[in-house]
Formats: sequence, C-alpha cells, structure tokens
Amino acid sequence: MVVRGTKSTAERRGDPRQLSLRNILLTWLAATAPTAILVWGVWPILRAATTLNPGMLFWLLMICGMVWQFVFSLILLRRELGTLRWSVVAPRVWAQQPRDPRTNAPRPRLWWMIVPIAAAFAALTLTADLLVSLMEAAGLTELKGAAISGLADPAFTGQWWILVVALVSFVFNYVLGEELFFRGVLLPRMRGAFGRWDWLANAILFTLYHTQKLWTLPVVLLTAMPFSWAARRYRTIWFAIVLHSIEGVVVLVLVFTVVSGLAFS
Repeated sequence: MVVRGTKSTAERRGDPRQLSLRNILLTWLAATAPTAILVWGVWPILRAATTLNPGMLFWLLMICGMVWQFVFSLILLRRELGTLRWSVVAPRVWAQQPRDPRTNAPRPRLWWMIVPIAAAFAALTLTADLLVSLMEAAGLTELKGAAISGLADPAFTGQWWILVVALVSFVFNYVLGEELFFRGVLLPRMRGAFGRWDWLANAILFTLYHTQKLWTLPVVLLTAMPFSWAARRYRTIWFAIVLHSIEGVVVLVLVFTVVSGLAFS
C-alpha cells in the first residue's frame, strides 16, 4: 500500500536526492583524480622540460585541477536539475541565507554565527601551524619545489601577471572550484550515506583530495572541519566560502607585496 502525502527525512529537510556511498566516492574520484594526475604525473615531467619556476608551474597545474572541479560541478548540476539557471542552482548548492537548523527557515540573524565559527577556525589554524612546525622539524615537508613560498624572490618584482594568477586561483579555490564542488554539490547529497556525520565525511574527502600535501593531511582536516560543519548546520555555502577565503586573502596580500616590491623595500 502506498501512503500518499508522506515525505522522506531528506525531503522534509530540503535536501536533494541522496547519493549512495559508492556514488559519493565515484563522484569524488572523478572530481579530484585530474588534480592528482597533474601533481604526481604531469608536474615532474613539465618541471624537467621547462625553465618556469617549479612553484609557479605547480600553482598553474593546481588551478587547472580546480577549474575542472568547476566544470564537473556544472555538468553534475545540469544533469540533476535540467538547467543551470541561478534561481534553480542557488538553493541546490546552498547559496542562500543561513537556515535555522530546526525549522530550515531562513534566519538572517544567523550570520552572526560566523563570529564564533571563525574563532574556532582560528584556534584550529594555530593548532595546525604547530603541527606543521613539528612535521617540518621531523623532515616532513611539501613536495620539493612545489611550495608557492618559493616565489618570494626579488626576481618576481614587477611581474604583475602573477597577481592575475593569484586572483584566478582565489576564484576557483575558494568559490567556483573546491567550495562549489565539496560544500555546494557534494555535501547536500551525503546525509543519506553518513547521517548526521556527513559534514565530517565531507571534510575527510576534502582532506584526501590534497594529495600534494600527504604529510600535512591531519592539518588540512583540522582546518576543513569548520567549513563543512558550518555549511551543513546552517545550509549555506557562504559560511564555508568566507572562512576558506581568509587564507586566499593572505595569499593575495603576500603576492602583491612581492610583485610590487614592497616585500623587499
């Protein structure tokens, strides 16, 4: 007998159709495998074949991986929704006002919750910095030559195209690439497989995507958890974007000081 008028828990909560664990992992793999290939396969080959700074080359390849995440996200949304109209896509990827966790009603005053969440993020970041220091002391660091910090060289003064690269990286790292895919496309469809721990599973998948930082995966997980938790609890991608973008703002400032010469004056 079919009981009409009833809805599933996911439907009552306003979640889209849920994915199975298998499909979550396959979707994650399709979005992140190109980045792993670029880091572990393409970068070493191009590094030996070009005179471009290895750190800059690594950065450009990472941007290519994030652009793919954006394109892949659009493909998934188009197949799921049948359209890419913003009025339809926005609520699906939680590009909306924060929602009351109990009623799912929009509550603009919940924007203030970003303050304590940001404080927790800052505390976790300090803890992560300590872990990084301990790992570096143990000789565990990023891939040799991949660190963007290597661009802090007077030779790059006046190279304003690097600031353009930083801006493109900012957009696809913190908005259209990583955040759109992980918190906008994937997270809303993970509750069926992980229940109330979907945000943690999302943070773990986000961490495992960072294969170029194998030795700092615990650090990435610590700083990723606030993004996923805030996005899930308040059903808004904007909390995750704002928190994650803090890192990007710092990078933009540092790049500006290098290309403008202020870092060496």
